[in-house]
Amino acid sequence: MIYVQYLILAGFVVFLSIFLSKYVDALDKKTNLSGAFIGGVLLAAVTSLPEFITSLTAIFSLNQPNLVQGNVFGSNIFNLTIIGACILLFPKRFKNSYLSKSHLLTSIFTIIIFFICLLGMKFNYSINLGFLNVSYASIIILILYAINIAKSNDNTSDDNTDTIDDNIVNLTVKQIIFRFVVCSLLLVIFSVLLTNVTDKLNTKLNLGTTIGGAIFLGIATSLPELTSSFNLVRLGNFNASFGNVIGSNIFNFTILSIGDIFYSKGNIFSPDKQSFNIIIWGIISTIIVISTLYTKKSEKTSMFLGLLIIISYISSILFSI
Repeated sequence: MIYVQYLILAGFVVFLSIFLSKYVDALDKKTNLSGAFIGGVLLAAVTSLPEFITSLTAIFSLNQPNLVQGNVFGSNIFNLTIIGACILLFPKRFKNSYLSKSHLLTSIFTIIIFFICLLGMKFNYSINLGFLNVSYASIIILILYAINIAKSNDNTSDDNTDTIDDNIVNLTVKQIIFRFVVCSLLLVIFSVLLTNVTDKLNTKLNLGTTIGGAIFLGIATSLPELTSSFNLVRLGNFNASFGNVIGSNIFNFTILSIGDIFYSKGNIFSPDKQSFNIIIWGIISTIIVISTLYTKKSEKTSMFLGLLIIISYISSILFSI
């Protein structure tokens, strides 16, 4: 019965994510905001809300900081496989797509933050004010995220001439935003329910906290990114799809920082071998993603790199179990 519940809730998450991606695509075409900003900030923040909520639940209800690490790191590396899959399935669209220069900057920030997480886990330095115990890593992550947001709206126009869905094109910007907000709220509700089910699955299969979070919570909370990104590519907006994935990843890191602030019993960056392995593979996957920005004109090379991204995700799981 628990598997049926998982599939039903996942179906609702996918359904809502499809509509969210359509509204984002419409905003991309109806406003002056760049696709990189809309996909990398607006959609990324919304599709990362499940990670945010589940992480706070892991801290307040379960007292499991390692579950937060598994959720965030697992979601991030799974998100990168979305890019790899999109490249493999739509190589021609990837080759002919416009990709904002800001994606490179966000990817570089992602690698830097991965290393900061490693240092935070190794040295475990923090500011202790009695009522507040925050890692230096958390502070640096929030600063880097703010810098990335400030630079992400590059105002460069997208080379995208595909049309918007006829049912959406006639809506005003205010109507699109209203529907976007409603779908976002529903997405959060169903994502929370989905997380409760995946937590039961983790307990039933008796996996470690970190790897269980990386597999079940990581995949479950990444369903919005998965669905919305594929639908954006289908609509011809590879730029917003790319921005959604890497934007969600860098936003997910702020979840660690916020969780660290609320976790009063210590430093959330606790040393953990499974987290270490996932981070290393996350860095490798991000480097491969950066490589695709320079090889997109070669379909065969891009498809090979897309395959390597997927292999990296599988390796991260196998080496962490």
